Amino acid sequence: MATGPTPAIAHQRTDAAWITTVFAGIMAALHIWKLPSALPVLQEELHISLILSGVLLGVVQVAGMLGGLAMSLLAEIYSQRKIMILGLLLLILGSALGSFSPNAAMLLGTRIIEGVGVIMCSVMGPGLVRVHAPLHRMNLAVGWWAAFMGIATFFGVLGTAVALRFISWQSWWFILAVLTVLPILLILKFVSASAPGGGTSAKEALRKIVVTAASGRIWISGIIFGCYTVQWMAIVGFLPTIFREDGLSPILGGLFSAVVGGLNALGAIITGLLLHRGIAGKKMLLASFAVMAVMALLTFAIDYPASLVLVQVLCVGLFSLCGAAVPATMTRLAVDLAPEGGSAPAAMGLMQQIFNIGNFTGPMLVAWLVVLTGGWSSTWWVSAFFGTLGLAMVMVLLPKNSPLNSIQHA
Repeated sequence: MATGPTPAIAHQRTDAAWITTVFAGIMAALHIWKLPSALPVLQEELHISLILSGVLLGVVQVAGMLGGLAMSLLAEIYSQRKIMILGLLLLILGSALGSFSPNAAMLLGTRIIEGVGVIMCSVMGPGLVRVHAPLHRMNLAVGWWAAFMGIATFFGVLGTAVALRFISWQSWWFILAVLTVLPILLILKFVSASAPGGGTSAKEALRKIVVTAASGRIWISGIIFGCYTVQWMAIVGFLPTIFREDGLSPILGGLFSAVVGGLNALGAIITGLLLHRGIAGKKMLLASFAVMAVMALLTFAIDYPASLVLVQVLCVGLFSLCGAAVPATMTRLAVDLAPEGGSAPAAMGLMQQIFNIGNFTGPMLVAWLVVLTGGWSSTWWVSAFFGTLGLAMVMVLLPKNSPLNSIQHA
């Protein structure tokens, strides 16, 4: 089992530090979720097809697919704090350059730059939270970290929908680049420069990563996480487009989509509290995948009339709320899964690489199904398949007498 933070840095456990880390994660993820509400505008201005829209939604995850372990290597050598700051700087660069994109090709390139920034922040975040959060608030802090994507979804989707009523998408991209300076300043002030990570030789860091990558449990955990992201990213990412096709205004469609994303954040925070109260993570994982499959079926298999759109919103909202138990629980598990002599950042990095395959392929898979079948009603097939796979992988990772079933105590 990976070792915890050293006594020398115990005094750095402050609420300001872990809250700042969560805020930095939210700001990073805003650059993912500024896109869905802008897709209809981009499709018109840059002549982007539905399938290319899926590529734009997923391409930001390419860096995560390829570079999770590389990020963990950098964290061992240079410290997680420095890598998170570098990630935020890349997000500023990518978003600023994106604001000048004259075509889809350049926008795609800038999204890849943003993807590198996002993976840097998302791999570093859990370790920074765990080393800085007061011990009696550890599960709560980890729950808030797991909520960062849902919070960013709420503000990114709704904020973009509102902003594009008054300014161009190019201006919004540039404004978000400027706003991303703020978490850098807060990290410099509140997050200690001395921990965690850093100071390890490249050879030793590589050895830790090899030990971690040889652990089958990390791979299975990544698959579980990926079974969640492949369906959540695809469904929530296309919600503004779906609602617009249903005849809703951009603002109302953005509001409903944002609420769905916000419910995911609420679900992650609730999961952290339930873990703290002693509810076994295995039970929440199994229930989460089951509920997601059922709610996806109810959301898309039924052709709702306009008068019942709120029922559809309720179903997809429950899909997002209950689905949050997967990232919250798996994020809490990540550090405990690191093998003896391994690396917690490497465990998170490898999991990121695997589940970002889901983030990347999910939107394209759903877009392909929509084009193939002529409508969104086939979307639930993705959730049913990956929900079943997720259930099976949970049973493999957490058999009946597994000690990992008692992760609720920090």
